[in-house]
Amino acid sequence: MKKILIIDDEEAICSSLKFALEDEYDMYTDTDPVKGIKRLKEKDIDICLLDLKLGSIDGLEVLSEIKNKYPSIIVIMMTAYSSIASSVEALEAGAYYYLTKPLRMDELRSILKKSVHLLELNEQVEFLSKELEDNILNKMIGKSPKMRHVFKMIDRVKNIDTSVLVTGESGTGKELIVQAIHYSGNRKNNRLEVVNCSAIPEHLLESELFGHKAGAFTGALNDRVGKFELAKGGTIFLDEIGDMPLELQAKLLRVLQQKEITPLGAENSIKLDIRIIAATNKDLDEAIKNGEFREDLYYRLNVVKISLPPLRKRREDLPLLIDYYLRFFNKELDKNVLEFSPKALEWLLNYDYPGNIRELKNIIEFALVMSNDKIIELKDLNQQLIQKSHKINNEEAAIESLIGLTLKEIEEKVLIATLAANNNHRKNTAKMLGISERGLRGKLEKNE
Repeated sequence: MKKILIIDDEEAICSSLKFALEDEYDMYTDTDPVKGIKRLKEKDIDICLLDLKLGSIDGLEVLSEIKNKYPSIIVIMMTAYSSIASSVEALEAGAYYYLTKPLRMDELRSILKKSVHLLELNEQVEFLSKELEDNILNKMIGKSPKMRHVFKMIDRVKNIDTSVLVTGESGTGKELIVQAIHYSGNRKNNRLEVVNCSAIPEHLLESELFGHKAGAFTGALNDRVGKFELAKGGTIFLDEIGDMPLELQAKLLRVLQQKEITPLGAENSIKLDIRIIAATNKDLDEAIKNGEFREDLYYRLNVVKISLPPLRKRREDLPLLIDYYLRFFNKELDKNVLEFSPKALEWLLNYDYPGNIRELKNIIEFALVMSNDKIIELKDLNQQLIQKSHKINNEEAAIESLIGLTLKEIEEKVLIATLAANNNHRKNTAKMLGISERGLRGKLEKNE
């Protein structure tokens, strides 16, 4: 049963309400508000019925103290001195409802029933929020020094409203970092709005961000609420900020400076209470030099930078990631694959992953789909990818074998190898090398 505390300076009212409700709720009473506030914590109270006049003490002051100390407690005000002004003041101070004495028990029971429903909804939201936070944090896999630094940065910025810029190659998990910051921070109970600045046509992006009024432009038939307004109290994530048009960058800068937006076609501005996180896979320093990104906007966004390393730069995390995605796709695909064979695992650990974690995820999903056994063999992996990686590795090995040689020695090696590949056919060799037969003859004589 939910716990209700009655704080009223009339003992008779406390006793009668307790008697009327004790079959449905755990009831507690106090005529002294100081003792009542202390009891709120001691008994883990859910709902407080609070009198507006407690002798010489103003019930609104008690209400303010309760909401400051225990914001989750639902407070229902009671008074024999009803007025519109006091009702509004109580509701603005955080009261859930306002009842006039003498209380009607059917009305009180109805309000208490609604209060209990609200408490249960809040508990469910809190539980789901915690589940979501745990789910996201469980995906934050890594023990490498670079990733430990990323986790430390997330912990430092999660509860502050400073702008954050997340950088990293495509597929490194930038959006996961943003989710971790939002859902583990003090804005987690409000919305996280995501805008992909490269996926929305330029002429629609401003409306997507700031909203518009009906008639603001051709085709604007209805009012539209922008992402900035939807993110009120929460976070807006501007993904691929490096692709935002310069004209819109100037407008975004003004929004960040003034902390307000004006929807297209609107006369009045809207104050903002949000945190802004941006992400990009572009080199913004280079974009600034090329005149593609505003330097002043860059400094506004880049108060705190979190740089995600590519997967090839944190290979010590690969075993953890491989194990995680093996278990993940076993569950998703209803499989029971136990492990990768030594050869398959060796290839996975040595591949460079130009597509980063996104590519690793795809490779492992493909392998589980193709495998019919408990152990994934090398043949179950994407063979085109394996052949491509072998070719790249061979080319890299060939280049490494030339390090330390003079240009004359390198040229001689290339000539001999190309001749051998063409069975000493000089015309084909010259064509492959992109020189004339006469030029080839001269080089061969020169190297004899």
